Amino acid sequence: MASHSVAKGCGVPGVQTKPAQVGTFKSMASSNVPCSLLKDDINGNVLPYSMGKEGKKDLVDPAEQSLLNKLIRNNLVKNQNQVEVLQRDPNSPLFSVKTFEELRLKPQLLQGVYTMGFNRPSRIQENALPMMLAEPPQNLIAQSQSGTGKTAAFSLAMLSHVNPANKWTQCLCIAPTYELAVQIGHVIEQMGKFYPEVKLAYAVRGNRVLRGTTIQEHIVIGTPGTVLDWGLKLKFFDPKKIRVFVLDEADVMIATQGHQDQSIRIQRLLPKDCQMLLLSATFEDSVWRFAERIIPDPNIIKLKREEETLDTIKQFYVVCKEKEDKFSALCNIYGSLTIAQAMIFCQTRRMASWLSGQLSSEGHQVALLSGEMMVEQRAAVIERFREGKEKVLVTTNVCSRGIDVEQVSIVVNFDLPVGRDGNSDNETYLHRIGRTGRFGKKGFAFNMVDSQETMDLIHQIELHFDRKIVKLDTDDLDELEKMMN
Repeated sequence: MASHSVAKGCGVPGVQTKPAQVGTFKSMASSNVPCSLLKDDINGNVLPYSMGKEGKKDLVDPAEQSLLNKLIRNNLVKNQNQVEVLQRDPNSPLFSVKTFEELRLKPQLLQGVYTMGFNRPSRIQENALPMMLAEPPQNLIAQSQSGTGKTAAFSLAMLSHVNPANKWTQCLCIAPTYELAVQIGHVIEQMGKFYPEVKLAYAVRGNRVLRGTTIQEHIVIGTPGTVLDWGLKLKFFDPKKIRVFVLDEADVMIATQGHQDQSIRIQRLLPKDCQMLLLSATFEDSVWRFAERIIPDPNIIKLKREEETLDTIKQFYVVCKEKEDKFSALCNIYGSLTIAQAMIFCQTRRMASWLSGQLSSEGHQVALLSGEMMVEQRAAVIERFREGKEKVLVTTNVCSRGIDVEQVSIVVNFDLPVGRDGNSDNETYLHRIGRTGRFGKKGFAFNMVDSQETMDLIHQIELHFDRKIVKLDTDDLDELEKMMN
């Protein structure tokens, strides 16, 4: 649909859609797989899947990873870390809220917030919402991981700043991909369920507006190229009337060819008193440079990422000759431990497929996850694993980050992660084995070593993390049991 009331879909004169391209917008509450997703970006700019030979490494696309995190996190993540606030004016009083009532929201928005399941503000919302809702407007750069309520926060800000009596676009939000834009739209639709006067339009491929039309939707969400066309070339809305500008997923945005320049061009069209909000999960130097170009005189909020620790994880390595030996060792480990659930990482799709077949033939309940799957298919597989319908998840690097399953007791590196320079990929190793030993529980990590090269990787990992990885003989069941205790 090209246009929605925030409560439900409605048709708009002059707007045509291509259902086959746009897909169906459904409430996230009604399905774990919310919509028909496209693999390419609206403007054709997102790098495609690594679809080369089966033996190639399975690459992780940042936009896909971000979308996957949104799909699999139906609730706020548990985060005990501190929020760091850097104010534009250090002498200004610092406000935070502990309840949504303190924000003095419109009753229909407060009802929408509670209907979505937010009982109290998350840590990021406690500090961000007073700034986002301030009068006069305050600009903001905010860092937080997926699942902390940042999308709900800026959605609430846009809905709060709209004057429904003015029949023109007042809030603009850009995201790196079609799928991420649609996810934001779902949140706004749910939050504005009881505020039907506010209308929403998607500036995405397939939503065709007749030339000469001036749209009346109050909020426009889309990708940079389409939004730029709508505002500059086709003049469907007047950028000078925008009151709130949101740039989401900034780290993914600058990784997508063309989006950085398009975003800057959009920002330059906006009035000087427009409130500007930029959000990103990570803030490398390149993201900071981009943020400083986009957001003038900002307040800054950082929610530190949960530090993954090795303190609760026992690490071992097993010497093998070939993949069949690795599989035998894996079976011995599995037979000697009381295992709730296990995650097994392979470097290539070919190896992951072979291993999942071998495990299935041994009677194990196995799920397979790899990069050629559509994002919503991956989300469905992860949801089944989280529900315990499969006990073993065999995966490539597409699953090394951001997946919290409390029952995972062991992680196996069937293939050790290797960087482009041929050395150990220590960050990926940490993310992989960090899937176990979570929530204060003890975890086990097993690394399969089949050559001198992989033994060298073990030594590099030991040196990097200053942790000893213990050699394990999986043929000696007594030793295996003793090591585990």
